[in-house]
Amino acid sequence: MDKFKEIRPIVLGLAIRDGKLLVSEGYDRIKDNYFYRCLGGGIEFQETSQDALKREFKEEINVDIEIKKFLGVSENIFTYENKPGHEIVLYYQIDLPYQEKYLQDEDGELGEAVWIDIEEFKNGSKILYPKEIFKYL
Repeated sequence: MDKFKEIRPIVLGLAIRDGKLLVSEGYDRIKDNYFYRCLGGGIEFQETSQDALKREFKEEINVDIEIKKFLGVSENIFTYENKPGHEIVLYYQIDLPYQEKYLQDEDGELGEAVWIDIEEFKNGSKILYPKEIFKYL
């Protein structure tokens, strides 16, 4: 599947602790802006969204999660680095063993997943995608 030519089903896990949200940082070189997104990823054929979320967290930060509840679905149509994207996003509230930050491996690129105060997203000082996520914070 080419994620920039097809509608892509994805699942994101919302981990919230002490008013902070676990996110990873992204950067769009064309728009020259940093943004944040909750961890998760694509749902594979014949895989449930919950199994996909557990797999993604294990692959990305090597942590087992507990899925608390289903929060909802949104449609996300966007442009990233000048490429159009279209996602159907399923959101779950999750819990995981606490660390201040997690080393992250996203498709071979190393980074960190960190806790950021939700107010920084709500007041616009940091960008959080997809925008529909605010319904669930």
